[in-house]
Amino acid sequence: MSLVVGIGLRTGTSYRELRDLVDGALAGLDPRDVSCVVTVEGRESEPGLQRLVASLGAELLTAPALELSKQPVPSPSDRVEHLAGTASVAEAAVIQSGAVLVIPKQRSKRATVAIGRLLPGDEAAPGYGVRERETVHRVLAERRDVRRGFLDRPIADDVLTRVLESAHRAPSVGLSQPWDFLLVRDVATRRKVHDLAVAQRDAFAASLPADRRSAFGGLKIEAILDTPLNIAVTCDPGRGGRHVLGRHADPRTTWFSAAIAIQNLWLAARAEGLGVGWVSFFEPGEVAAVLDLPAHVELVGYLCVGHVREFAAAPELVRTGWAARRPLSWAVHQEAWGRRGLPGEEPGPAIAVQAAAAGESPTASAGGEGSPAGAAGDGVVVSAAGGGVAVGAAAGRQVVWVVVVGGGDVAEYLQRAEALVVVVGGEKPAADFGVLWRPARTADEAVELGVEVARDLVLQGVGELVVECPQPSELTAGLARGMRLGGLACGVAVNGVDEPAGVTDSSA
Repeated sequence: MSLVVGIGLRTGTSYRELRDLVDGALAGLDPRDVSCVVTVEGRESEPGLQRLVASLGAELLTAPALELSKQPVPSPSDRVEHLAGTASVAEAAVIQSGAVLVIPKQRSKRATVAIGRLLPGDEAAPGYGVRERETVHRVLAERRDVRRGFLDRPIADDVLTRVLESAHRAPSVGLSQPWDFLLVRDVATRRKVHDLAVAQRDAFAASLPADRRSAFGGLKIEAILDTPLNIAVTCDPGRGGRHVLGRHADPRTTWFSAAIAIQNLWLAARAEGLGVGWVSFFEPGEVAAVLDLPAHVELVGYLCVGHVREFAAAPELVRTGWAARRPLSWAVHQEAWGRRGLPGEEPGPAIAVQAAAAGESPTASAGGEGSPAGAAGDGVVVSAAGGGVAVGAAAGRQVVWVVVVGGGDVAEYLQRAEALVVVVGGEKPAADFGVLWRPARTADEAVELGVEVARDLVLQGVGELVVECPQPSELTAGLARGMRLGGLACGVAVNGVDEPAGVTDSSA
């Protein structure tokens, strides 16, 4: 038998009070059968609760207050619901875990407890304890792409072996393990690779608009000669022969596998106090030639590894204002694309639908009628974007000229370095980073796609958007309108306007 203990508690509740309360509730039951303790999110750091969990040898789990509030509880309390957002934290926590409630809520002065029993077959494998989980998530959060501050200190062989072992434990399609790790210490070899990176850096800088080129000049893009060790991670697409399980339908899984190995390496290195920087400023074939790789092996990643003075609190691109991190709420869709919402939240409808509900026509053309100035502008996009206003602080000085077209030849627009062409319909254009293909199926979808493009540009340091629609249609005008709404909601000027109220029917 496996027992679940649900706990509701106030801040500062002592271990003694919790232990006495739990022991009383467990009268006649064996405390050794307690597999987990469940409480509401935000209480897991309480010292008394942590000591209780440790004394029971159990796992501590948490649940969002919103999820707990949805559980039908037999002993509700209006006061608890007002304070905690759920009518009975202890009982709701037991029910939410999937256990059957066997001991209803019991109270002490500052806490409540309820006991549940997991039926045979319903018991889930335990996770890590709170401290172990915190360590895992800390490593994930503090991983950095390091390019500065490396020390002239060798990496101990046992440390490097542990890092490589972690990389080698990565999952792979059909257990094909397509990766290899080429350790490069020779200075002459690294200098050749460095020269390739410098050449690509110069070429990239020359392709940038003047304002972006100036900002790029202060960024360091590699540490090839600054670290004692470079690691080339390769992929053998044919490893395992003809019938590798899971590869036949999507051969890309082979390269995905090698990329996961790099992530494992990166995280293990951070745990060992080693900085890692991934260099991508060169053509893989040229580096492969310098390293004399076999022709059937492909380079996936080139890493600079070494001890560092410190790990920065935030990524360099964030600290310098070059780019900003995309909010998670923008990336989570529930059941259907565009229904955004984090787990436990009610997903919001598509942005275009919210705009229409607020009184703005999402399909209004750039030069059309019937679209009240500023209606639904800022508020609509923010509510669907999951905090769009907050990214306004990330907006830079870069100006991007966006041309929205339905298709055709776009070469004339790309002659300007600040140009970005968005193709709304037609067939997928030839690969070009200056061209985005956003094939909208409806006018509503066109507006939403426009909002997404604008937000993502702001995250890349764009401070002003100039949006033009030389091929007016329902779809192109919808996407252009979405870009105006998205840009303004993120705090950047669009066509010289920096307030939603300035969006008029002729502003594109």
